[in-house]
Amino acid sequence: MQNTIWRERKRNFLGLPWTFTVYGFSEDRLFIKSGILSTREDEVRLYRITDVSLYRSLWQRIIGLGTIRVYSADQSLRDFEIKNIPDCENVKEQLSCLVEKERQNKRVTSREFMGDAEDEGEDILE
Repeated sequence: MQNTIWRERKRNFLGLPWTFTVYGFSEDRLFIKSGILSTREDEVRLYRITDVSLYRSLWQRIIGLGTIRVYSADQSLRDFEIKNIPDCENVKEQLSCLVEKERQNKRVTSREFMGDAEDEGEDILE
């Protein structure tokens, strides 16, 4: 992972880094590497990420971890989670900023629709 800005190992339920999944991101990509004997590396370009959210269960809050949910337009990875990481609020904010910066650099826009299409149809019929 060249030019890595952030890198962290997934933690187990006790908050210890005894897992074989490593997350990281650079200025333009997010990486997930997992496995010990057989390994798998996935990556998603940051401009393909459409939304980022943070989830922290009571247990995660007690031991200082969190899970970042990433919504992606990537065909192979789709939506995924960055599970059980420390300092999750700062990591989420940093990732969000990089995603917005990369989307602006690539001039990627997304259309967000306000309201429900069914409601609009009902207004037309009345």
